[in-house]
Amino acid sequence: MDLDRIDFARLDSGDMRTKVSELPQQCLDAWELVQGLELPANYARCCNVAILGMGGSAIGADLARSLAQPSATVPIAIVREYALPGYVDESTLVVASSFSGNTEETLSAFDEAIARGARCLGLGTGGKLESRCRDAGLPFLSFAYSSQPRAALGYSVICLAGILSRAGIMPLRQAQLNEAAEVMRQWQGEVGVDVPLARNDAKQLATRLLGRLPVVYGSELLSEVARRWKGQFNENSKAWAFFEVMPEANHNAILGYTNAGEVRQRTSVIMLRSAYDHPRVGVRFDVTAEVLKEQGVPVEVVKARGDSPLSQILSIIHFGDYVSLYLAFLYDTDPTPIPAINHLKDRLARA
Repeated sequence: MDLDRIDFARLDSGDMRTKVSELPQQCLDAWELVQGLELPANYARCCNVAILGMGGSAIGADLARSLAQPSATVPIAIVREYALPGYVDESTLVVASSFSGNTEETLSAFDEAIARGARCLGLGTGGKLESRCRDAGLPFLSFAYSSQPRAALGYSVICLAGILSRAGIMPLRQAQLNEAAEVMRQWQGEVGVDVPLARNDAKQLATRLLGRLPVVYGSELLSEVARRWKGQFNENSKAWAFFEVMPEANHNAILGYTNAGEVRQRTSVIMLRSAYDHPRVGVRFDVTAEVLKEQGVPVEVVKARGDSPLSQILSIIHFGDYVSLYLAFLYDTDPTPIPAINHLKDRLARA
């Protein structure tokens, strides 16, 4: 596949390339949307937060928590289960995030949260979740965007971060959104589909990853970004991928290189680096890269851009989305359809 001459009519039926390019505007639109949300006064006096979600909706929650964590006044948990943790009660702020509004795990946990008297609200495009909120007289933040859930990340992460901000749990300002959008747009100008391979870092990285197993390393601020990269390789590229979190990986994963055998010959490690990395974590990244190279494993380093934590997170996500898009094309694969997931949902519906 020549990445400079892609047959989009055949390989991009859902126009994923446009969806990827719209992330900066999505974030700005989501911020405007959340400004109109009316929250009951007691939602700002919670003792803890539980955000319910799966897949593309849950990753937005992970990223919002990463942004909130340094200054959050209460603990924030992400629930990817049918049932709630035991501590969730009437003092808990529960946000159910479901793009379709019909995610069965999220709806199950949300019903339980309502029954426990938690301070509940929903986020999504409608579906059963909106109906449950309406019937119970609960707030529901609705957005309209036609895409796969993973392609609506801007709405997910910024709406959730905005809700946390409105609840007094973390600060978030318009200026931060503006900077992040501008940083993403500038990087997009370097890696967009019209930029040729010869000067397109995203196309070049995708080319080096073809036929290999990507393992994405992130730390602290970018830990959940590594999860996002992994998920995009899975869903867009239809490729197997994994992620590791530093410095924890230095206490276990580093030993796994020893007896990896032939797997080493087909694996590439991608290290996501941030200006906000702890200095000691930076040293750990450097030493880990040395060990990997000694074992014959190629290491790719991608550095986040921008001044704020929000810009660092969103910029490197934007770059990674393009890498996964180009890798899909290199595999002669349409990035949008999710046949295996649809098959699983169909079987579950009949079970």
